[in-house]
Amino acid sequence: MYNHSHGHDVEHNHEDSIVSELLYHFPFAVFSVAFALAILSLVGVMSFAEADIKLVKKSAHILFHSFHFMHIVFASTGTIITYLRFSKNIVKALLVGLISPTIFCMLSDAVLPYIAGRILGVHMHFHICFYSELANVLPFLFVGIITGFVLSANHSSKQGGYSLTSHTVHIFVSALASAFYLVGHGFTNWYAHIGMVFLSLIIAVVVPCTLSDVVVPIMFARADKKNEKH
Repeated sequence: MYNHSHGHDVEHNHEDSIVSELLYHFPFAVFSVAFALAILSLVGVMSFAEADIKLVKKSAHILFHSFHFMHIVFASTGTIITYLRFSKNIVKALLVGLISPTIFCMLSDAVLPYIAGRILGVHMHFHICFYSELANVLPFLFVGIITGFVLSANHSSKQGGYSLTSHTVHIFVSALASAFYLVGHGFTNWYAHIGMVFLSLIIAVVVPCTLSDVVVPIMFARADKKNEKH
């Protein structure tokens, strides 16, 4: 999917392991989470300073939804593009583009931040948009899938049009969604534990995003090619 520097292009190196992909994505996750926490701090200073806890949670909850829905668009687009680089099975591409972002966006933006908050002793409210707000989620998911097909059909996208910049923005959006989920669903005193929050969000971002964008679609596409040979 991405135009990896120094010859690390998944399109040309089919034997990259899951570990190598995680290591490649790790620096982007570190920088994205760091900037996300900086933005969370700025928003807190500018908007939350004089607010009561309920208003803080409500504001963060709204921001979480905005970035979560944006994340779904990037994730579904990236999954389709990666899959279609290795297999031209449109039906399976659609299925992978629907299922993979659904699972991994939930993990990255909600489930793992929730678990992190609970581990740190915070009473967190569990909220899954794919369950409670499916009517809002589906338009973003479908538009992302359509965008992935359009970019895959465009010759320039195959030359890295959806590459490093889009990849970085995707991880950054995911980091923001995860950070605002923490605050919006209970962790209002996050700054007192910023070190552990930083580590937790790195894990929440790098693992699901790498699996969704790179590992899962390539695995399914390779399986298609093996079946075609047999």
